[in-house]
Amino acid sequence: MTEVPLIYHPQSDAGGIEAIDVTATLGQGGEIELVYRVTGAIEALKIADPAKPDRADGLWKNTCFELFVGNPEDKSYLEYNFAPSGQWAAYQFSGYRAGMAQLETGAPIISVAQSGDVLIVSVTLYVPDTKRDANLWAGISAVVATKSGEISYWALAHPAGSPDFHHKDCFALKLEARSGV
Repeated sequence: MTEVPLIYHPQSDAGGIEAIDVTATLGQGGEIELVYRVTGAIEALKIADPAKPDRADGLWKNTCFELFVGNPEDKSYLEYNFAPSGQWAAYQFSGYRAGMAQLETGAPIISVAQSGDVLIVSVTLYVPDTKRDANLWAGISAVVATKSGEISYWALAHPAGSPDFHHKDCFALKLEARSGV
């Protein structure tokens, strides 16, 4: 288990959010468990109403959380989006923003809890066998939208220039399977 802070992109405003911390765990069976902990003005966030936990596009129009998974020696990568509404998306890319296709995968398990100024979004998903190897890196990020229309972009690391979660500089966390008991 690894806990990491996300940082907001310098070209965006934090939108009343003080911090986003994420705990990431890669299980031996290829499952990834993520716990996003958002602290700050939660009441100001634009969060879609709870919905049927189906696949949906355009989740970034409201507050959503993202995971990118890839191997630095391979141009292909996966993108997952998780909304506090319970909706999700999964895509595969053959290269940097190229060859985008729906990733055929099971639905992640998403749970949400809020207490005062803290929003917790927990996610469990399975990485396809073709992406499981000893050199698996993750880009963990969040798009935070406010009811007033501001959007901030949070990630482990940001490349120079505009926010771009697809950039390999954002794949800043090596995922290592926890040891069995």
